[in-house]
Amino acid sequence: MGENQQAITEDQWQRAALIWDYHQMHHALRPVDVAIGLGSHDLGVATHSAELYHAGLFPTLVFTGGNSPTTAQVFPRGEAVHFREHAITLGVPTEAILLEPNAANTGQNITLSRDILTTAGITPTTILLVSKPYMERRSYATARKLWPDVQILCASEPLELDDYVKSIGNEKLVLDMLVGDLQRVIEYPKRGFAIEQEVPEDVHGAYESLIRDGFTSRLIVS
Repeated sequence: MGENQQAITEDQWQRAALIWDYHQMHHALRPVDVAIGLGSHDLGVATHSAELYHAGLFPTLVFTGGNSPTTAQVFPRGEAVHFREHAITLGVPTEAILLEPNAANTGQNITLSRDILTTAGITPTTILLVSKPYMERRSYATARKLWPDVQILCASEPLELDDYVKSIGNEKLVLDMLVGDLQRVIEYPKRGFAIEQEVPEDVHGAYESLIRDGFTSRLIVS
């Protein structure tokens, strides 16, 4: 994906693991009205969405996402389109999937998915957000802000940090993304994009330390 590889020290790895765990909501899953698979570079979102559908957790699945600079080459027809195609190959019925192909950020993932569901005559009271493992908390905070009248649960592939890094193939990029998503968890409530989330002191310290160490390619510029 263009980022240079970088050797990760054991101390940096431990700090990243703290942030990795914080990003996940650890929700106990139960049946919901609808699931929303959030588009990204990670096809594992579609795989896990299909697994949860087959487990009987929801009857309707929305895939949402257009393209971004990091996904255009991998998913040239758009994230949601490719996710839908992948889920169908895994046995999810075509009629169970709704497609939202335009969202360019997490806020749009939520609001445009809500619009698609409304058009389909579906008014859910419980929703399962399926995302990358390190995006659970940010997607939860965003949905709580933009769709406050529904109950939100979060899920992602049950991977440890080292397994996820192996699946992506670039340690530095993953740590950059962990840091970037935590910055958004911290900053987006101030911009009205999300509800505020408490960040434990050790997690915040790990975040600041990794920034000092140069894991900054996914930071937003204020």
